[in-house]
Amino acid sequence: MKLGVICDGISRDLKHALTVMDEFGLGYAELQFVGEKEVGDHTKEEIAGIKALLDGHGKPVSCLSRHVFAGMTTANRAGDELHTKHMDALKRVMEMAHVVGSPLVRIMTNKKEQILWGKGGAEKWNVAKGAWDASLPLIAPAVELARSEGLTLVVETGNGTMVNSNYTGRKLIDDLDAKDALKVLWDPANNCWCHERAYPEGYEELRGGYLGHVHIKDVLVDTPRATLEVRRMGEGQLADQFQPMADALRADAYDGVISFESVYHPGNGDFEAGFRLCIDRFREIFG
Repeated sequence: MKLGVICDGISRDLKHALTVMDEFGLGYAELQFVGEKEVGDHTKEEIAGIKALLDGHGKPVSCLSRHVFAGMTTANRAGDELHTKHMDALKRVMEMAHVVGSPLVRIMTNKKEQILWGKGGAEKWNVAKGAWDASLPLIAPAVELARSEGLTLVVETGNGTMVNSNYTGRKLIDDLDAKDALKVLWDPANNCWCHERAYPEGYEELRGGYLGHVHIKDVLVDTPRATLEVRRMGEGQLADQFQPMADALRADAYDGVISFESVYHPGNGDFEAGFRLCIDRFREIFG
């Protein structure tokens, strides 16, 4: 399968990150932060330099991953000051996507309300009424922009966001009638927080053309204690699910990229060291 990495998980020095990618035979670069800037904030000259580095190492870009819409709430409205700021950033990322040849642009969703739907009394006492419906108009303009630009958006299943599971990711796409321009960026480790098991339950939600991109890392979540620990790959709660996930992706001829997300360190804050401790396992299972 097509393997890559979120480059700044190795280093924000793109030249160094690409050299490490060469060392381990990773083919696809996902860009989030390059230098001290998030994608969408670089100048035209800086983007030209980024493209030159990528071309020099023969690395196509799998996805440009800015935190578009992160931090918004259901109190925000399409066209308000914060929403306009995010949409302007999205336009800049899409301009960069055309230059560097990225087919995908990541978006996030607004902050999570915990209980969105209910029955048996919960619909009266517990549901955050209208929260889901208020989120749809925030994302709809981004979908229209993607269509006009000939790009595909991928919405990440994120911690603390309205789309925090494959179920809610698929529902967002269906409710916006956006399957042509919006896919799910599946981060199964993030989905652990809401207790959606990656395989088979989570994977089944994405069948039928909903999956656009994948992030891989391993974690241990303790929701009651509001605690998240990133673990070395294969030593967290996804350890027994990675292989069946990979087998299912192969069986279904998934042709997108699987990006390793290097957010683990071995206790010393050195994320490149964490990458080196995990990457062989990643390649063995998904390669």
